[in-house]
Amino acid sequence: MGIDELNKRIKECKRCRLSETRTNAVCGEGNLHAKIMLIAQAPGEKEDKEGKMFVGPSGEVLEELLSKAGIKRHAIYMTNLIKCMLPQYRRPRQDEIEACSYYLEEEIKLINPKILVPLGYYPTCYLLQKYGIALPSKGEFSSVYGKLFWVKDKKIFPLHHPVVCLDNPDFKQDLIKSYRKLQVLLRDCKWYPVCPMRRFYEEGKLDRKWIELYCKGDWESCVRYQMEEEGRYHPDWMLPDGSLDETLRREVK
Repeated sequence: MGIDELNKRIKECKRCRLSETRTNAVCGEGNLHAKIMLIAQAPGEKEDKEGKMFVGPSGEVLEELLSKAGIKRHAIYMTNLIKCMLPQYRRPRQDEIEACSYYLEEEIKLINPKILVPLGYYPTCYLLQKYGIALPSKGEFSSVYGKLFWVKDKKIFPLHHPVVCLDNPDFKQDLIKSYRKLQVLLRDCKWYPVCPMRRFYEEGKLDRKWIELYCKGDWESCVRYQMEEEGRYHPDWMLPDGSLDETLRREVK
């Protein structure tokens, strides 16, 4: 099934009660070869009316966040966990998520993005559970935002939904910083070609997760990268999180 057939099914969908209250079921849109897929919760009122993604107030904030990150809107793919507007902006119900997530699963297969970026609580919960990642408690849930996960050859990078800036404008600078990380995730660390981590990995002595989460992931957070940039000494057996691996130390010596 191609994207056109999938979108036709979305527009005609009557899998749950939301089909009775929507104006339009909103299909995903953007670059079909995108490396980044943004996954929001559900369309807002303006999106429901126009049948397009992020055309309401939060869309204006998203445009600014992407611009600050140096990412063009047309370069990514955007979709929703729930394709229909939720009445009175209520929370999605579990049976609605179960009914609608089929379409998201198909979109992920068709687009095959490198990085899945759930925006907000429900999309993040859905993706982490789908890929078998334990959810933190509600009190600690905010800790997942801006944290990179790697599982089953997919990177998951949860972010706050742009709408939070509409309620709390002071939060925008934090959001700009976290959205800028998307640009980091799109390219490998410049030191990777000469990094001992690459050699250890290619020799089968280092778990791939270190490469995906740091060298080909959030390399700005790599302690090795930071020390290299500052011209500070760091041993070859230091892992990206700053810990020392005695097994690798023995390999070096």
